[in-house]
Amino acid sequence: MSFTYPVSMPSLKGNELDYVTQAVTSGWISSQGPYVPRFEEAFAAYNGVAHGVACSSGTTALTLALRALGVGPGDEVIVPEFTMIASAWAVTYTGATPVFVDCGDDLDIDVTRIEEKITPRTKVIMPVHIYGRRCDMDAILELAYEYNLRVVEDSAEAHGIAPTGDIAAFSLFANKIISAGEGGICLTDDPHLARQMAHLRGMAFTRDHSFLHKKLAYNFRMTNLQAAVALAQTERLDEILATRARIEKRYDEGLRGIDGITLMPQRDVLWMYDLRAERREELREFLAGQGIETRLFFKPMSRQPGYLDPVWPTLNANRFAEDGLYLPTHTELTEEDQEFIVAQVRAFYEVSS
Repeated sequence: MSFTYPVSMPSLKGNELDYVTQAVTSGWISSQGPYVPRFEEAFAAYNGVAHGVACSSGTTALTLALRALGVGPGDEVIVPEFTMIASAWAVTYTGATPVFVDCGDDLDIDVTRIEEKITPRTKVIMPVHIYGRRCDMDAILELAYEYNLRVVEDSAEAHGIAPTGDIAAFSLFANKIISAGEGGICLTDDPHLARQMAHLRGMAFTRDHSFLHKKLAYNFRMTNLQAAVALAQTERLDEILATRARIEKRYDEGLRGIDGITLMPQRDVLWMYDLRAERREELREFLAGQGIETRLFFKPMSRQPGYLDPVWPTLNANRFAEDGLYLPTHTELTEEDQEFIVAQVRAFYEVSS
């Protein structure tokens, strides 16, 4: 179905076309081109971190981060119940086991419940900054210090939130705050971890590039074309975040007080504008009829067939999954677009009350 008001839309109004054109005309279209290191350096500098390692997706970024930290079979990684399944899959890809912790009222991992899930096999805590809300990193880092654990931040939805863990993994999918169409990047201050991730993403070639591969690695490289787009997006990140903050404020003001809508806690950066809605499916059908796309919240990891656990109906994550949705959220939304969307939400509850 085609929507007049889609949930997401990339904003490509900077140097994206110029940089891609330069990449094409130069002939450097694979991973060896100059835009890859330029993007890595620019994105790392923006975040105040020493090293960036670009790769093919947010999922592969998480996988590289875990592998660089030595995560493998027999290990456990603490993962939130409320997240996109790629967070858990990255753990499974390494052969380790994801151990799930329920969310709090802000949808982020409930830090008060992490310690009870730590065992002698726990190696990493993976907080996810859900929909742009920064997790309680001070408490998570304190736990990591106490139990000698590493921290990998899933920052797929959190461009603009400065990393504080060992590695932060970002997605550059087309619906993210900034995008390369597809792609990801890991940030770290540790030069050894950066070298390991770069080594693993490029099939672990030896230094002389002979075809001798001493470890299992991946072809997780980012192309020069993708990096050209990502660099241009990074140059505009402050502008994009400011626009999204205005979108959040307008939604907050317009939706506050509607009987049937529960607003969610403030976000540190806005990825998607999430809320809870009574009679959610009826609302979604009504909005779709007005050309307005919506999306559902994530389902708990313990509800997923690959990780099924009978506790899932009792979880906060499941309670939110039952009535949560998000509205169109992208920098191409005009103030008039938002006024129309808000008016339709209001009309649904007023007419059907």
